[in-house]
Amino acid sequence: MKVTISKPDSTLYEGEARLVQLPGTGGKFEILENHAPIISSLQKGTLRLLDNDGKEHLFEIRGGVVKGQQNELIILVQ
Repeated sequence: MKVTISKPDSTLYEGEARLVQLPGTGGKFEILENHAPIISSLQKGTLRLLDNDGKEHLFEIRGGVVKGQQNELIILVQ
């Protein structure tokens, strides 16, 4: 799935991923390919992403939102 992780002043990641684990306000959750459409708020924590090569990327965030549909995730973080 295509993933874009952006801060107000920069893009942290743009590319393909097979798994994204997010710190939701209701607890951690994961998004995989073909996930149902989703919009969720995020809290402070670690955003974990596994790219298509199996490499893990970790991002410490202070909050944000995620929107996903049709195998495309847009994650806006602080």
